[in-house]
Amino acid sequence: MTSADALLERVRAALAGEPRLEEKPAFGGRMFMVRGKMCVSVRETRMMFRIDPAVHETVLPRDGCRTMAMKGRSYRGYVQVDAAQLRRRPEFDFWMGLALDYSRTMASPPAKKRRRSSTSKPPRESAE
Repeated sequence: MTSADALLERVRAALAGEPRLEEKPAFGGRMFMVRGKMCVSVRETRMMFRIDPAVHETVLPRDGCRTMAMKGRSYRGYVQVDAAQLRRRPEFDFWMGLALDYSRTMASPPAKKRRRSSTSKPPRESAE
């Protein structure tokens, strides 16, 4: 079992029972969505956590933590943590707790409305 597989199993166990849990490939690894919102992602060498932007600056000094950046842009409320820092249960639980706490405060996205295809025919009128 690789270290990424071990992390995936720990994340799956931590998220078991969360509403609307969805796992899918993203960001070069596996992403977990809770209540329709991105919560965490797992890669071989790091995990990304979506956290409350209000606590972002206070957690950055923790070992192995940095702000998520893509294409030169930093994303407040998203942090990456080195996998090596997550081996110990207290550290893993701390980060998972932050991500889950924040996901519980966010409103779920509205259900998507079913739209009729533009190629579908309108209903037939009855002939009387």
